[in-house]
Amino acid sequence: MKVLSLKLQEEIFEEVERVVHAIRIPRNTYINQALDFYTCLSRRKLLKQQLQKESRAVRMNSLRVLKEFERLEDDLPA
Repeated sequence: MKVLSLKLQEEIFEEVERVVHAIRIPRNTYINQALDFYTCLSRRKLLKQQLQKESRAVRMNSLRVLKEFERLEDDLPA
């Protein structure tokens, strides 16, 4: 367990206080869950970006291979 000190905007703190009171969980638990959720969301976003980048690279390679096959077909006797 790590101890962390942080500064929150007043409005955010007040909203957190209202929510944790309403759902009856400790503030620390709520903040840990929120950070875990946001971290998962961020990881998914990074993964999506990486997959898009790799997809573009594969697409370009696939187009080159397709063109090469087309050239080979053009060289075949009819």
